[in-house]
Amino acid sequence: MIDPAVTYPTDNPLLDDLGIRLTKVSHGACELELDIEPRHLNRQGSLQGGVSATLLDAACGYAGLQDEDGKMGNAVTLMLTISYLGRVSTGRVRAVAHVTRAGRSIYFSSAELTADNGDPIATAQGTFKRSREPAIR
Repeated sequence: MIDPAVTYPTDNPLLDDLGIRLTKVSHGACELELDIEPRHLNRQGSLQGGVSATLLDAACGYAGLQDEDGKMGNAVTLMLTISYLGRVSTGRVRAVAHVTRAGRSIYFSSAELTADNGDPIATAQGTFKRSREPAIR
């Protein structure tokens, strides 16, 4: 398990550009955080749905990347379902994900996005395919 007191590199330029931090990752679990800035808000002044979706997708995906030996792999999203439950405009949001079932190459995970005060913002369930090959760049 990686030490949760440290922020880890995401190896993902989009997450880095948005300011999303990988704060916990282990075999079957992940936590990401984001301090909300004006650039993350929609026209109504609340966290933009695409930012929420990105946090949930990444958390669900990262939850299944670490094997029992601590080695990180790669994965692609096959399916992601999101339910938006609430709004948030300031503070920090946290996406916590867990693998719910896994096979050799396909895994299923779920995540919850919450505000600082614990209020639920959104949930997600997804299907992911593992790959040991990096994406072509």
